[in-house]
Amino acid sequence: MANLTSRHSKSRRDKRRANWKGEYPSLTVCTECKEMKRPHHICPSCGTYDKKKIILVDSK
Repeated sequence: MANLTSRHSKSRRDKRRANWKGEYPSLTVCTECKEMKRPHHICPSCGTYDKKKIILVDSK
């Protein structure tokens, strides 16, 4: 393994590490039940995807 010829400073290292931010997931409105859901996923409240019933969800 090669040895370092010049070190990167702490500020340069920290600038690189500063880009690891948490983000909120993007949400869309379900066309059937008008609840918020993740795009391109089955709606957790009604169980539909692309206006088709995919899973049976128990009502509380």
